[in-house]
Amino acid sequence: MIYEMRVYSCLPGRLPDLLKRFNDTTLGFWAKYGIKQVGFWTTLVGPNNHDLVYMLQWESLADRETKWNAFAADQDWIKARTETEKNGPIVANIANSFLSPTAFSAIK
Repeated sequence: MIYEMRVYSCLPGRLPDLLKRFNDTTLGFWAKYGIKQVGFWTTLVGPNNHDLVYMLQWESLADRETKWNAFAADQDWIKARTETEKNGPIVANIANSFLSPTAFSAIK
């Protein structure tokens, strides 16, 4: 099992729009493609209060490539994402890392 940590840095004032998009739209598309989320976080205290951090669980990098590429190419998703950005871009930057749990990790 591998985990992907993704950090979306929003443009000022746009984090609520990103949260709404995930809650109302993105998660439904992920269900369609079998994309499994581990959790989502925002910064309660700290310097990155415009960030959304989340983790996804994958069987392998090949599993990730297949599912993520299908999701990203879905024309209904592209249309829905475009609609949420009709007032301008939401995300300034996306960073992602692929993580492998240690032998003593609570999550395997």
